[in-house]
Amino acid sequence: MNTQILQFAGTAIYTALGLAALYGLFCVILLIRRINKKRFTSMKSATAFQEDIHEKLMQKDFEGIVETCDSPKYWNKAIAQLMLVSLDNIQLGPMKLRRLIGEKFERDVLSDLEYRTSWVSTIVKSAPMLGLLGTVTGMINAFAKIATMQKTGGDPSALAGDISLALSTTAIGLLIAIPLVLAVNMIHVRISKLQDSVQDQIGKFIDDLQKVLSSDGENS
Repeated sequence: MNTQILQFAGTAIYTALGLAALYGLFCVILLIRRINKKRFTSMKSATAFQEDIHEKLMQKDFEGIVETCDSPKYWNKAIAQLMLVSLDNIQLGPMKLRRLIGEKFERDVLSDLEYRTSWVSTIVKSAPMLGLLGTVTGMINAFAKIATMQKTGGDPSALAGDISLALSTTAIGLLIAIPLVLAVNMIHVRISKLQDSVQDQIGKFIDDLQKVLSSDGENS
């Protein structure tokens, strides 16, 4: 009975490792796609967007800015969404507006990315532990067979499967964890670049917006 339980445990551990690998890969792909949607694919496209918005802002074409930010090409970009929030709260002062934008970006963009990244980090920690559990299971099964062989005799090659389980699960756990560690680091770098670019672009937009509003106040 104990042998059957241990053999079932070995199958369950292999299954758990496979599911962990698939879910980790799914999360990584999903994160990369989400980050790519939130940021510009190239510096050229980001510059073109900034110049277009700056030109409309200098012309006080706020409706044109809204149309551009709401267009299918830009509506899912983080900077475009934050510009719309800025225009909706244009009555706030620059300090309050910057604080609002920062909180909005942190809550709606960064927190979602960090939440999903935490799942990948959990798999990175869990996969080697599952591998270690497989190692312990395999060794227990192997020692149980050794004890039986001493009493009844038997073929020592029967231990090969248990020893293979003990070694294979550890190796598989590490093979899952190591690429995911690299993927998490790459994702953190992309998130940092997204954060830096958004802060730079929205800072310039708010500065230009305040200049336009200040000139309107002086003219009136």
